[in-house]
Amino acid sequence: MHGFAKGKAVDENKYANDAKIKAFAKDYAKKHKKDEQKTYNLLKQAKYKQSIIDAISRPAEFTLEWSDYAKIFLKEKRLAKGVEFWKKHQKVIDEVSKKYGVEPEVILAIIGVETWYGQHMGNYRVLDALVTLGFDYPKRSKFFKKELEEYLLLLDEQKLDGTKLKGSYAGAMGFGQFIPSSYRAYAKSYDGIGPVDIWNDPKDAIASVANYLKVHGWRYGDLIADQVMTDKIKDNLISDKLKLDKTVKQLRMKKVNIGESIAPDAEVMLMKMEAQYGTEYWIGFKNFYVITRYNRSTMYSLAVYQLAQMLKYEINVVK
Repeated sequence: MHGFAKGKAVDENKYANDAKIKAFAKDYAKKHKKDEQKTYNLLKQAKYKQSIIDAISRPAEFTLEWSDYAKIFLKEKRLAKGVEFWKKHQKVIDEVSKKYGVEPEVILAIIGVETWYGQHMGNYRVLDALVTLGFDYPKRSKFFKKELEEYLLLLDEQKLDGTKLKGSYAGAMGFGQFIPSSYRAYAKSYDGIGPVDIWNDPKDAIASVANYLKVHGWRYGDLIADQVMTDKIKDNLISDKLKLDKTVKQLRMKKVNIGESIAPDAEVMLMKMEAQYGTEYWIGFKNFYVITRYNRSTMYSLAVYQLAQMLKYEINVVK
């Protein structure tokens, strides 16, 4: 397959003799005391994929309204698959939940939103994704070159074949879609023995997702999000960044109708979502913010929260 950039066909084997690839291999080998030729021999096997550039240029989190985004992730079929996954791995999920202090339904929801419980882990070679984005996507070149570096280190640590691993267009891998740096920092083996396998071992994937949330500050039993039942709120009150930039007390002083049971000093973000039947307003708490560390999108976090609530209800019914 040939890609297209600026109207011209691009040879997907362009990295085989690319001076920038050679320079990267040399710098990496020197920095980490690795074999330069071995590194280069792997990198030059990467294929340029225009479809990767196309996909990252239009992510759903930034091109859809909440009404359409929610339809993708809050389907009955995904919910049913989540209950099925829970039944199959209930013992592991309960053990991991207690060990890491993360609710079972939240772990389930993350895996459900990310890969539909392992059904869609990505069909791109991770090598192709990271090299294409690192060397042909200037907007985030620095980030993806760093992830490529992390990937090379990961291959050595886990004794993995860098030409065979598959993932998303952005190089995210396994049930929980960990990018290489997240894999190296947060992935955990369920039993603490041997390499971590987030592609083929759901137990490791479950433990890894829970550990990621724990390390980023998850608080077991705390609120995640709450819908504000109110009339229109002035746009200047809406949080414009992924930060807990307001307190409940500050919003109440601005006539935002927040439930009385919520502590006035609770730090929150206030969100406006265009839903199927009109505008909705939501407040996100610390745990909501933690979910955005997994994917930096309020819509993503809200989808995880709502799917978790649906799963919690269904699981309780089954129990």
